[in-house]
Amino acid sequence: MTDVPPLIRGYRPADRDAVASVCLRTAAAGGDATGLYRDDTLMPEVYALPYLEYAPDLAFVAELDGRVAGYVLGVADTAAFITWYAREWAPGFRLRHPVAGEPTVHRPAYTEAQLIADGGDPERMRIAELGDHPAHLHIDLLPELQGRGVGRRLIDTFRAALADREVPAVHLGVDPANIGARAFYGRLGFHELPSSTADAPRYGIATA
Repeated sequence: MTDVPPLIRGYRPADRDAVASVCLRTAAAGGDATGLYRDDTLMPEVYALPYLEYAPDLAFVAELDGRVAGYVLGVADTAAFITWYAREWAPGFRLRHPVAGEPTVHRPAYTEAQLIADGGDPERMRIAELGDHPAHLHIDLLPELQGRGVGRRLIDTFRAALADREVPAVHLGVDPANIGARAFYGRLGFHELPSSTADAPRYGIATA
């Protein structure tokens, strides 16, 4: 592992494939989801690529030895993103992924059918706390960046960008199986939201 601190910088269009790869390689409760579903493009098409299309100015990457090894991305106004997603992203997603196939040998708890349904349903992002926490984010780091303070730096960068836009607070959802992520957000000062459930934990934090 290099001793050079990772570079945090704004997203560039040339980073798109690398961001998709990081998303896939961290999508199984923090572990590698390659081969978990019939189509490895599914997870990035739901949880990464639409954000790069809609708000590239709110995407930041962690570059290690010249390659993207982590990112944070999201939107400042979830309600507006839902409207855009329904109009611009969901129709194409449904055409590319009309039905789920036979399960792979892995048989994940988050099934391919559920993932495809979520990819076509932006209303899943609408939560009761949008008035107080209008923004939301996704953050993923490859193992070589974990435990080095990079996640904190990425989230601080994202929160500062939201504060510059006068967005008061941000929320996120967590895979209930990802215990490490839940502990990480707690250390950063995130609090559990009233709409949080055991199956769909949600956390929020002020931007400043």
